[in-house]
Amino acid sequence: MLDANLKNQLKAYLEKVSRPIELVAFLDGSDKSKELKGLLDEIASLSTHISVVEKDDAGARRPSFTIGEKGKDAGIHFAGIPMGHEFTSLVLALLQTGGHPIKLDDATIEQIKNLDGDFHFETYFSLSCQNCPEVVQALNVMAIINPRIKHVAIDGALFQQEVESRQVMAVPMMFLNGESYGSGRMGVKEILAKLDTGAAERAAKELENKPVFDMLIVGGGPAGAAAAIYAARKGIATGVVAERFGGQVLDTMSIENFVSVQETEGPKFAVALEQHVKQYEVDVMDVQRAAKLVPGRINEIHLASGAVLKAKTIVLSTGARWREVGVPGEQEYRNRGVAYCPHCDGPLFKGKRVAVIGGGNSGVEAAIDLANIVSAVTLIEFGAELRADAVLQKKLRSLSNVTIVTQVQTTEITGDGKKVNGISYTDRATGASHHVELEGVFVQIGLVPNTEWLKGSIELSKHGEIVVDAKGATSIPGVFAAGDVTTVPYKQIVIAVGEGAKASLSAFDHLIRTSVDDDAVVEEEVTA
Repeated sequence: MLDANLKNQLKAYLEKVSRPIELVAFLDGSDKSKELKGLLDEIASLSTHISVVEKDDAGARRPSFTIGEKGKDAGIHFAGIPMGHEFTSLVLALLQTGGHPIKLDDATIEQIKNLDGDFHFETYFSLSCQNCPEVVQALNVMAIINPRIKHVAIDGALFQQEVESRQVMAVPMMFLNGESYGSGRMGVKEILAKLDTGAAERAAKELENKPVFDMLIVGGGPAGAAAAIYAARKGIATGVVAERFGGQVLDTMSIENFVSVQETEGPKFAVALEQHVKQYEVDVMDVQRAAKLVPGRINEIHLASGAVLKAKTIVLSTGARWREVGVPGEQEYRNRGVAYCPHCDGPLFKGKRVAVIGGGNSGVEAAIDLANIVSAVTLIEFGAELRADAVLQKKLRSLSNVTIVTQVQTTEITGDGKKVNGISYTDRATGASHHVELEGVFVQIGLVPNTEWLKGSIELSKHGEIVVDAKGATSIPGVFAAGDVTTVPYKQIVIAVGEGAKASLSAFDHLIRTSVDDDAVVEEEVTA
């Protein structure tokens, strides 16, 4: 099932394997089992270090397989056929099990080794989900480091009955020792922060000892990465504090309009951003959420962990997130039928009825994608007409299982207490109320800036965006901003990168022009 090109690439990777690996398959007579057996045999044929055996375990999911060192208990288990976005997870699991170095710092590896307890993780993924591989790969590598950690990665589309019984309606969805553990994109550090209850306190103490930065960038998306690179190249003390490096790019399926890069995926682009930043002397502090800005001659960023970071200049680039509808039932049924990523969660609704709220490009594209998976799509638009590009509207109207409803107000997302069972809306022209029975609602109505933590400390627009001038300067001297969080129009990656570079250069200009005054103040204080 691997084409010649992919086989050659995989063979080159598997040359890095230095110790015996055993793939243990659990199969039945289904076509998917035959497909999995064929894949495993192909992999084994590419390396003398890899062997395949079949075992009959009544409790094992079928088709599934484990990856482990020969003669040792395997900690990695794939239920399904890890192709699509998860093929990379498969390759990494093979390499790391086979002795290839793990790319984690020594402190993180020690923290994983020292976890006290037995941890059995189960992660539900979909092959089209760009966020799932990070979770799968993080738990796999943790299982390799600590033998008391076990991880099963489960293709939700293949194990539909299991998905139904456990009410899995969003991926990635994690369970720990049989109990719900979390959903959404998580890396090793985020997972560790939940497992190791003392980790946050230790991290906060370490951050408190950081020196005053010349420039501190808050946010690790494209704007923040560009700002950090431009600052570091000036030779000044630069820090980046971010909740997750990559920001909203991590949730982007395909990028085809970044100049010089014909096509890439959001997570790959995010990795490239982080790698570029780390080529320089930049102090990257991730898994940290900013909670308060205290301006002054030395500005302070207070973090949710309790730590305080100080800097002479600051670039705010905290980006934006999906806008919510704000109707009853949305929060109650979030991840239980209410979703925001059709690429990730669409396969979980195979053969079911769904609604898409939003008639712009993102909403219409979502409806088109979902129409190939689900039984019926109802597209709901507040305005009198769809706002998407004409070519997208033409494609949408050609689909027989799509119903378009315009000039209506969504009033409620209904459910049975466990999951979504419908959506209610009001016709804005007639005032008539309607209810559509369905199993899923995908919200696609734009973005909202991440500025709640800045209210009262900096000038914001009526939409909550940071007001900036042509140089990226805010209402506070020494504090600049860039990217989707600002009033700059057209929320595009390429624009965010340019704005990040501009804000960084402006902050540097401010820094060098005020440093003489700062030195004079210090001299006066010493003399006094």
